[in-house]
Amino acid sequence: MVYQGNRITVTMLEDGIANMQYNAENESVNKFDAETNKQFDEAVSALEQSDDVKGLIVTSSKGVFIAGADITEFVGSFKKPESEIKDWVVGINETFNRFEDLPFPKVAAINGAALGGGCEMTLVCEYRVMSDKAIIGLPETQLGIFPGFGGTVRSTRLIGIDNALELIATGKPKKPLEALKLGLVDATVPADDLQDAAVDLVKKCISGELDWQAKREEKLNPVKLNQLEQAMAFNSAKGMIFSKANPKQYPAPALAIEAIEKHVNLPRDKAIEVEAAGFAKAAKTPQAESLVGLFLNDQLVKKLAKKHSKQAHDINEAAVLGAGIMGGGIAYQAASKGLPIIMKDIKSEQLDLGMKEASKILSKMVDREKMTPAKMGETLSRIRPTLNYGDFAETDIVIEAVVENPKVKHAVLKEVEGLVKDDCILASNTSTISITHLAEVLDRPENFVGMHFFNPVHRMPLVEVIRGEKSSEEAIATTVALASKMGKVPVVVNDCPGFLVNRVLFPYFGAFDLLLKQGADFVHVDKVMEKFGWPMGPAYLIDVVGLDTGVHGAEVMAEGFPDRMKPDYKGAIQHLYENERLGQKNGVGFYKYETDKRGKPKKVADDATYELLKATTDSDTQEFDDQTIIDRTMLAFCNETVRCLEDNIVSTPSEADMAMIMGVGFPPFRGGPCRYIDQMGLDNYLALCEKYAHLGKAYEAPQKIRDMAASGETFYATA
Repeated sequence: MVYQGNRITVTMLEDGIANMQYNAENESVNKFDAETNKQFDEAVSALEQSDDVKGLIVTSSKGVFIAGADITEFVGSFKKPESEIKDWVVGINETFNRFEDLPFPKVAAINGAALGGGCEMTLVCEYRVMSDKAIIGLPETQLGIFPGFGGTVRSTRLIGIDNALELIATGKPKKPLEALKLGLVDATVPADDLQDAAVDLVKKCISGELDWQAKREEKLNPVKLNQLEQAMAFNSAKGMIFSKANPKQYPAPALAIEAIEKHVNLPRDKAIEVEAAGFAKAAKTPQAESLVGLFLNDQLVKKLAKKHSKQAHDINEAAVLGAGIMGGGIAYQAASKGLPIIMKDIKSEQLDLGMKEASKILSKMVDREKMTPAKMGETLSRIRPTLNYGDFAETDIVIEAVVENPKVKHAVLKEVEGLVKDDCILASNTSTISITHLAEVLDRPENFVGMHFFNPVHRMPLVEVIRGEKSSEEAIATTVALASKMGKVPVVVNDCPGFLVNRVLFPYFGAFDLLLKQGADFVHVDKVMEKFGWPMGPAYLIDVVGLDTGVHGAEVMAEGFPDRMKPDYKGAIQHLYENERLGQKNGVGFYKYETDKRGKPKKVADDATYELLKATTDSDTQEFDDQTIIDRTMLAFCNETVRCLEDNIVSTPSEADMAMIMGVGFPPFRGGPCRYIDQMGLDNYLALCEKYAHLGKAYEAPQKIRDMAASGETFYATA
């Protein structure tokens, strides 16, 4: 035994070959947390003092090789001054450099995911062998930072500037053959042969068959490209990267490029100092705080889903009532995850539409070579379309997805309850109707919940699981378990008009309507909000949702929350709807929709819209600057999110933020409405509420904001 720790061990194998194994006790994965970094340093010291080691392999006892750094530690670390963050990273790099400089060859045996710091650990080895089941990559830019353990330095020297920039900026992990083609790994082998292949490579290094010193030397020196070749590589990479990521919204890729441009002509140690300085700069951006927080929120929401699922009963078969686009999407989602599902409707043409929707999604995957035709056929075979209830006797859960009408839903739910087994869960895919109200006709209301999918089902990750007054814990648990099984992220919320997401969204539309009434241009508002980070502005969004759907939802919200969601004027959305402008579904809404070369709807500003809007616009119109538009729309949105926390509709800021990001596309780099308020500062936010309180209740600060500002609290811990 060369070194023994509870995170890392170094043992001797044969012929002077050692095995450094990452095997974090009582942890599901290996990661570079503070204790692992300490033991890595101790293990390197032990290896430096050992005369017996002639070569070494790096392995993992877990299914994952090394998942990267411990992100939970980032929150505290990133609060430090920039200079301290740089020193912290340089200190860790000193150990990586000492490991790289050991006087013998090293081979990484990559058995599973080697991401972030895990990938960087493989790069300090001279050779890398990858299992055919592994992935490798540098995903740090997805957290608002970039590789800090030498990843930008070694990758540029190993695989070239252009390949390294693409790997770092996109953050997408590579599969074995992709990694081999890039030169990121030296060999791929079947999983069972991995350790033997790694040992064999070390033996070839020891015997002199492989020049491992030359492989190392390549990483210690500047990039072997002249200035013209470097300029061409950087310019082409910048064009590709900046076309996909706005540097003002996501600065990490730009900061990574800046660091790499500075260090490609420097030797390793000086280059790593440049990387560390750039890493520290990225770590101090608000985007890094938001995106790291987003990752932690995602982990928390998934943990809560697991906790909720503990009381679930088994789900072997599901059913969906109502075919069409939504039912077909739900059926596809279940079938794609291996769950058999019955799709029931009263019309055969609707069943055809549902199957067509599932087939369309699967066909696109086949076209993109993400699925084989055989797999598509297998998936479709799990969907059983039917016009009757004959197969419902053994169904474990039924999802009702019929028209958004309480009378129709009451009739359908009452009928199906009498045909299923006593412990079958009934779930309504309603977006606005009270679950408690829908349960009134049922004999077993404890078995009934809401299960709100978002459209399109196959793309939108969120599912709201709504607890009615009489919903049992088992019903909630089983529905949460089903959502997870279907590959969705469930958030449990309590019953109210609009539940969580739609309740928050409608004050945002209300703020938009008020801006238009006072003279704002809808095209300008859309551009401002898209620049703010939304995937689409409010006019475009309501066109996609459908103005008829928006008007129906607004009526429900006005009845439920008349103090702030019932305007005393007719807004633009209502007026356009009354003039038979439904949005994309009939080709005219705020915008006119034409078909582009790929057959997709393309929006065009329509003069007829401006004519129609004159009827709903004040005579004494105003002009609004960009910040005013942002402040007014986001105040209404964020205030309602906070009120949902006040009313216990949603339990935590983490769940509220994740729901808004996954459900309506709140800008991820802003972290969610609660994180947005924190970053603005509670006092500043409160002052903004007071500035616009004259516009109505939607703009007034909730009591929770007043209390938090008075006591110096924030939604997320500041230390």
